[in-house]
Amino acid sequence: MKHAIKTLLLAVVAATGIQQANADDIVIGYQTGVDPSKVAQADGAYEKAIGQKLDWRRFNAGPEVVTALASGDVQIGNLGSSPLAAATSRKLDLVTFIVSAQINAAEALVVRNGSGIDKPEQLLGKTIATPFVSTSHYSLLGALKHWNIDPTKVKIVNLNPAEITAAWKRGDIDGAFVWSPALGEIKRDGRVLTDAAEVGKWGAPTFEVWVARKDFAEKHPEVVSQFAKVTLDAFADYQAHVDQWNADSEQAKKIAKLIGANPADVPELLAGSSYPTAKEQVSPALLGGGTAKAIAGTAEFLKEQKRIPAVLKDYSPYVSAKYIQAQ
Repeated sequence: MKHAIKTLLLAVVAATGIQQANADDIVIGYQTGVDPSKVAQADGAYEKAIGQKLDWRRFNAGPEVVTALASGDVQIGNLGSSPLAAATSRKLDLVTFIVSAQINAAEALVVRNGSGIDKPEQLLGKTIATPFVSTSHYSLLGALKHWNIDPTKVKIVNLNPAEITAAWKRGDIDGAFVWSPALGEIKRDGRVLTDAAEVGKWGAPTFEVWVARKDFAEKHPEVVSQFAKVTLDAFADYQAHVDQWNADSEQAKKIAKLIGANPADVPELLAGSSYPTAKEQVSPALLGGGTAKAIAGTAEFLKEQKRIPAVLKDYSPYVSAKYIQAQ
């Protein structure tokens, strides 16, 4: 665990003196979580709006995206609130320009049928997998804290979603806190012990964002603004036609193909998060102030858990609503 955190923090610290991105070379770091904007990605809507080719690169978890952003290999990336808090606490020059999902049931702690885990205290001594420094990791630690379970008494192992699916099939792990498509797979012969929505009510909410390197956003604000607009348009289309985005829909098939999921799982996974509208994005609850406070709260928890060394006084420099207001 310490090695994973150290690797992430070293990548952030090394972010100085990085090459600046050219508008002709835009690399987007995305993850496998299910959300409506995956349809826009599959349809090439981002390229059409921005007017040039985009290089989409898939990552297993947020810390990997942070490393790529820090190196300059990625200009725009999708992160969860936990890796975002870790990165900004180390002053990586990022700007959060849209909240892409408020995570509810889209991430969950699933325990294997027959594992002997029917209640939280039975997690003691069991092997639970999660991607370290991810939103799922944060939720897992938040749940253990709520249950008054010492995390050192649980064997928590660092596996990315694909590795979790493989380990689950081999019977190597007793449970996992993770997102789609792994979540859909392990739920087939497991049961949900808790999810991100419940952990959020216990004081550890999680969310996902799109961020851009500040040097890129300042040089190409129109690209960031168009990226936000396409994302919000996808959210609006989903919200207006939820019933039509069923397992047999083209939307479900496109999302499933893009992330390697089963189309039958997509509607439930989509329903597992909420996707803020443009009005909600720029409100005081989110980009207008609330998101910065939420990052600070996440950072406080990470420091308490000895995942990061210090918390900044103010995270507002890492959040901006202007790319949505400019539309």
